[in-house]
Amino acid sequence: MGSGRILGAGAVLVALVVLGARPAGGEETKGFFHEMVVAECQYLNGTERVRLVQRYIHNRQQDVHYDSDLGHFVADTELGKPDADKWNSQPEEMERLKAAVDRFCRHNYEVNEGFTVDRRVEPKVRVSPMQSSSLPQTDRLACYVTGFYPAEIQVKWFKNGQEETKHVVSTDVIQNGDWTYQVLVMLESTPQHGDTYECHVQHASLKSPITHEWVLPADAARGKMLTGVGGLVLGLIFLALGLFLYVRRKVSGRGAGGGVGLGGPRSPPALPLTWSRCVAGRIAPPAAGLLKQLRLLRLGSSVPSTASAPCSPGSCPRYPVPQPHSPLLLPGVAPCLDPFPAQLFLGTGAGVVPAPFTPPRTHI
Repeated sequence: MGSGRILGAGAVLVALVVLGARPAGGEETKGFFHEMVVAECQYLNGTERVRLVQRYIHNRQQDVHYDSDLGHFVADTELGKPDADKWNSQPEEMERLKAAVDRFCRHNYEVNEGFTVDRRVEPKVRVSPMQSSSLPQTDRLACYVTGFYPAEIQVKWFKNGQEETKHVVSTDVIQNGDWTYQVLVMLESTPQHGDTYECHVQHASLKSPITHEWVLPADAARGKMLTGVGGLVLGLIFLALGLFLYVRRKVSGRGAGGGVGLGGPRSPPALPLTWSRCVAGRIAPPAAGLLKQLRLLRLGSSVPSTASAPCSPGSCPRYPVPQPHSPLLLPGVAPCLDPFPAQLFLGTGAGVVPAPFTPPRTHI
C-alpha cells in the first residue's frame, strides 16, 4: 500500500472500493471494503511554515496517519499499528514524505497563490428597510453584503454616529458557489425623522472601509404626518355627525312629548274621522254630511285615545276645545248641538278622540 500513496493540494481523496473481488484461488469474497487516503497541506503565514498530514481511513475510520511535524507514522487503531510499524521501518519512505513538504506543498502553493490566496473581490453593499407583517412602520434595517472574496469580513451598524451592538442580528457567511460569499446583517430599530444610520463594511479587498448611509425618506415622514392629520379629520367628522344625530333625536323627543308639534311622529294620511256625541248612555251616529266637511291635517301622537264605549252625560273625560285655528278642524265647521252637555268624538279606527264642548243654552 505504501507505493500507492497519493498527495494533493489542500485535500486529495483516493477511494479504493472492492465489490465482490475474486482472489487468485477463485473463491468469492463477501462484504464491502472502503479504503481512503487524505493528504493535507497546512500553511501558516504563506509558506513560512508548512505542515503535511496524510491520513489513512478504512471503512470510514482513521487507523493510521503521517505527520511531517513528527516525522513518522502514528497508529490510531489496532488495525493501523502493523502498517505504522512497517512504514516507519522503511528509511526511503520517510525521506520521500519529508521531501514532499517542499516538492508538493510549497510548490502547489506557488502555483495556486495567484487565484486563491491573492484573489480579491470587493463586496457590494445595499441597505433597505424591513417591516414585520403585524406592524405598519419600519422596525428593521437590513444591510446586504454580497459577492466578496475571501470569506473574512466585518460588518457594523452605527446610529447617529454610535455603534449598535445589542440589536444586531447576522447570518453566517454563505457560499455562492462561484468563489464569492454573501452575508446579511440586520439592525432592529424603528427609524425616526432625523435619525441617521450607517452600515460599515471592512474587507481585505477594500483600500478603505465602505460606509453606506441610510436616512428616513422625506416622503415617508410626510406620509406619517398626513396619516395622522387624516385620522384626526376623520375623527372630527364622525364626532360632528354623532353630535348632530344626538341633538336631532333629542329635539324630536321634545316635540313628541308636547302633542302635535315639529318632529313628532306622524299618523298615516287620510285616516277616517267620525263625529259622535254622547246621548243617553250611548254614542250617537255621526251627523249626515259631516264627514265631507272635515279633513285631517296632522294628528299628534300625544293626543290620548279611548276605546269606543258607551258613556253617560258628564262621565266622559273633558279635553280642551279645539280653537278655530286648530289643524284638526276646518274653519267654518260648527259642532252639533244637544240639550245635554255633549262630547265630540273624532274616530280614527283604533279608538275615538273626545273633543268636549258646551253648546249654548236657550231659556223658554
